[in-house]
Amino acid sequence: MAEQTHVLFVEDDDVIREATQLALERDGFAVTAMPDGLSGLEAFRADRPDIALLDVMVPGLDGVSLCRRIRDESTVPVIMLSARADSIDVVLGLEAGADDYVTKPFDGAVLVARIRAVLRRFGHASGAGSAGGPEPGDPVDGGVLTFGAGELEIDTEGMEVRRSGRPVALTPTEMRLLLEFSAAPGTVLSRDKLLERVWDYGWGGDTRVVDVHVQRLRTKIGQDRIETVRGFGYKLRA
Repeated sequence: MAEQTHVLFVEDDDVIREATQLALERDGFAVTAMPDGLSGLEAFRADRPDIALLDVMVPGLDGVSLCRRIRDESTVPVIMLSARADSIDVVLGLEAGADDYVTKPFDGAVLVARIRAVLRRFGHASGAGSAGGPEPGDPVDGGVLTFGAGELEIDTEGMEVRRSGRPVALTPTEMRLLLEFSAAPGTVLSRDKLLERVWDYGWGGDTRVVDVHVQRLRTKIGQDRIETVRGFGYKLRA
């Protein structure tokens, strides 16, 4: 019997927390549900879940701050839950290291689909320190790719990145985004195409997810390494 995927769910609304926990458990997930950020952080450190669902507005330690604390310790995938699609909290959550977000109120089936999509691109069981990496059919095969006269090195077998010889720590989502760019340097990739390939959004999605992750990636590999092509998307400079 396959091991259950362990979900940490932090939500202060009792009705939403209990209903969502039951829905996730019916779909085969093991769920630890906590009502506030501090207890959520304790549960994360004690249990090391496979994925964390964090409501933005929780007491004690808000969801964005909790996401930052988790990201300081782990590359485990994080999905933020926000009551407003246009809220600045969505961007703050993504900047804090979240991999995706879902707007409340949400359909249980949609939430499960988003969880499974995130886990697929993380290779599942991505706990603390997981390197993540591509799945079969991903665009880059073995070898070390170099860009900027060797300043940026991408080891596509070891899933390691170096900048000026120094290792760069990327989350699995950032790594997959970089692999997409490195598979076709100089080619413009639209936000919709990146959503489809990296976030598994065949139906489309919020392009802010792409923009924030590109910015996070730039801070790690160099601001000028990924170029914005206004009105079209982004490309990696060779």
